[in-house]
Amino acid sequence: MQPSNVYTPLLAPIRRIEHETPDTTTYFLEAGQIPWRASYKPGQFVEVSVFGYGEAPFCLCQSPTRAQTIEVTIRRTGKVTDQLATFQVGDVLGLRGPFGNWFPFDRARGRDLVFVGGGIGLPPLRSFINYALDHRSDYGRIHVLYGARSPSDRVYKDELAAWSRSDQLTLLETVDRADDTWKGPVGVVTNLVKELQLDTSRTMAFTCGPPIMLKFVVAELRTLGLADKDLVTTLERYMKCGIGKCGHCCVGQSYVCVDGPVYSFEQISHLPEVA
Repeated sequence: MQPSNVYTPLLAPIRRIEHETPDTTTYFLEAGQIPWRASYKPGQFVEVSVFGYGEAPFCLCQSPTRAQTIEVTIRRTGKVTDQLATFQVGDVLGLRGPFGNWFPFDRARGRDLVFVGGGIGLPPLRSFINYALDHRSDYGRIHVLYGARSPSDRVYKDELAAWSRSDQLTLLETVDRADDTWKGPVGVVTNLVKELQLDTSRTMAFTCGPPIMLKFVVAELRTLGLADKDLVTTLERYMKCGIGKCGHCCVGQSYVCVDGPVYSFEQISHLPEVA
């Protein structure tokens, strides 16, 4: 019997590995022994343990409605993730969690949804996108806007292709630098926001990406008339121990691991990087 508290990692063998970009990989973990596998909420995160090397926090990037496996998409950024990149199918990771709050999917019911992601900012949004698609009648129009540095830096390429063909949502993509294979727009994702025709009285927007992207995307959404309470982001880059004890997630008076990582801009607009 595996332990069931958030302080002791649950053992999760790797079932499948999908290489998304040259430095980013999605790990599909065996969910059978994970008691919360279908009850976590879109926007929550877990601590992933690479035994002997440490642990690091990552968002749960798939909707709990699709919880045949636990999915985490991870970019190589240091000791733990470098070691994880050597792992193969069958190797075992540890999982602690789930931690944090979640996207306000209840308050968003009946509203049109706009998702704006940049680079590795798409994984946390994907959990809510697929949740909304699996509860399609609960929501209005769904727009997904995604920007990446280059075509090869786009994550979930097969899923993006499926979304582009779907009549359940509208997908708009752009890249900073095109190659010979790219036929879509070139430029910043903010340009895609300008193309939207929104009824702001019934729209909520969800965004995640680099701080500079957030600054300009939020400014554009405000120009379109969205209120800060209806602009939502996830500050997952501040997550650390998961329980708010190490102090590294403290931003102002908020502990992101405990109070977040999901916030409206009404809550965080006083922070310099998102104001």
